[in-house]
Amino acid sequence: MKAHALAALTVFVWGITFVSTKVLLVDFAPVWILFVRFALGFLALCCARPHLLRLQERHHERLFALAGLAGVACYFLMENVALTFTSATAVGVIVATSPLFCALMSWARGNRGALTVRFVVGFALAMAGIALVSFASGGAIGGSPLANLAGCSLALGAALVWAAYSTIVARIAEAGYETLASTKRIFAWGLLFMLPALPFGGPLPNAAALTDPVNLANLAFLGLGASAACFATWGFAVKHLGAVTTSTYIYLVPAVTAVTSVIVLGEPFTAPIAAGLVLTIAGLVLSNRP
Repeated sequence: MKAHALAALTVFVWGITFVSTKVLLVDFAPVWILFVRFALGFLALCCARPHLLRLQERHHERLFALAGLAGVACYFLMENVALTFTSATAVGVIVATSPLFCALMSWARGNRGALTVRFVVGFALAMAGIALVSFASGGAIGGSPLANLAGCSLALGAALVWAAYSTIVARIAEAGYETLASTKRIFAWGLLFMLPALPFGGPLPNAAALTDPVNLANLAFLGLGASAACFATWGFAVKHLGAVTTSTYIYLVPAVTAVTSVIVLGEPFTAPIAAGLVLTIAGLVLSNRP
């Protein structure tokens, strides 16, 4: 029950992160939001777990490196850039489909029971919902169709990357590593992989942007809450529930993001967007029913 509660709380916080990042994009480039966020998270984890994690096997380092590359550097960079092209609602809905890709990866690794008729129907419903939300969101925010398509495509790629990350974290958990210490190591690898992108990430944040109370609050929320705390709680949930079961909680993200986007950002919530949201969540629930 504790693992289920933490998984639900984690995705509730993550549902708000799309809106928080959208607010920061006014003053920060996507790469710098990512770097500052995870630098804060890494420092917080260093305070919580100052000791160095000792590897059981040398080849386990590859798992931590892949997790940092996929779940920190690639996923969040794709998500942040996607938010510059399309609405927070659309990105929140699309990345919530990662459980579907997680199940497909499970099937590819030999779990033939993962690909059932129910899963296929649910996958089709979710994809139809994504298409509806994508087109409706693009028209609602007034962006160009090409930019909206680019944003939605990046968000879909991010969902695939997150499914890979969840699978890797499950393997790390199976090896018996402690959650906070392993999360800190993943963050360290993620920050290392971000470094080559920083020179091309746009101008450095200025002092006014860094000292603005709204920006500070959002950076603290993303770095300390959504990253340091939530990655640890997500890792705990994956360790006790498995990657596939834990990932099913992600279908709560679209509803949280949609409501928060309307309240904070004033994004429109039209009938087609609502219909697409319902289709996506219904597809996720149906495809992941035991």
